[in-house]
Order: sequence, then C-alpha cells, then structure tokens
Amino acid sequence: MAVTTQQLYMFNGIYLIILTVVAILTRATLRRMVGAIAGAAGAGVIGMGMVALWESVGWWHMVIPREPYFLALLWINVTLCAYVFLLTWRIARRFGGRGLALAALIAAAIGPFRDSWYMAMFPEWGSYAPGIAPMLAISVTYLVLGIVGHSLMRLVAGPAEADRLARRPWERTVTPG
Repeated sequence: MAVTTQQLYMFNGIYLIILTVVAILTRATLRRMVGAIAGAAGAGVIGMGMVALWESVGWWHMVIPREPYFLALLWINVTLCAYVFLLTWRIARRFGGRGLALAALIAAAIGPFRDSWYMAMFPEWGSYAPGIAPMLAISVTYLVLGIVGHSLMRLVAGPAEADRLARRPWERTVTPG
C-alpha cells in the first residue's frame, strides 16, 4: 500500500497549521513568507530528484504513485514545510553562519533516525536498503535541501542580518522630551 492522497491531505493540513503558527511566532514579514515558500518549493523539486536518484542506486524504495496529481500534491506538502526556513532564517539572524551550519549538521544527524522511525511506523510507504549508505544518503539529502531552501529564501527575502524585526514593547527606547 502506497502513501495515499488522503494522508497527503492530512499532512498538508498539519503543515499549514505549523507554518501559520511559526509565521506568527517568528513575526515573519510578507517578504520572508514568500522567501520561505520559494525555498521550500525549490527544495521540493530537488528533493523529488534526490529520491529518484537514491532509488535508482538501490538505497531507497518509496511506494508513491508516479501520477501528476499525486506528485503535485506531494510537492505542495513539501512546500508547506516552509516553516523550516522561517526557523533557519531566525537562526541565521541570531547566530550567523555558524549557527546555520550547526543547525544543518544537527538536521543531517537527526534525519536518518527520524526517517527510519517514519518507515518503521508506516512500512507500507517504502523501505531503506540495509547498511550505512542509505543513512548517509538521508543525511546528504537533508544537507542539500537545507542549503538549497535557505539559499532560495535568502535570494528572495534578503540576508537575515539586513532585516529589521519588529521590536518588542519592552525593548523600545524612550526619547527625552
């Protein structure tokens, strides 16, 4: 049994809620939202290519219908994960390139465990070949998608350091009158 359109609808709803909450909590501007969505959309295209690559090598097998409607729905699903790039933008703003690199390494380290857990929970979705190579492929995929997505976001929204965030009420300075 493959991933179903009903499951993708459910995930799309969940990711839309998460995106909305993260946008509010990070005080994302319209430009940042467009950048995050562009980054996730671009990462989705690259991600589908990487899934095909790893399947052709024999490291992964994803049971997904290769029909245009389903693939479009899957791409929307990945695009709604734009909240990840709102978070990386904030990491870049607060901690700079080092913080962003650390976040990418953490994602690459956690990714294989997360994805293996998903496959254990939903074995009908696919499988990974045994050994370290598929796990390294997952890590590489997370790194590439993070770099592509954040770079596209930066291209649209500009560098994090250059954006003026709304000040919090307790951070306002009082000018002498």
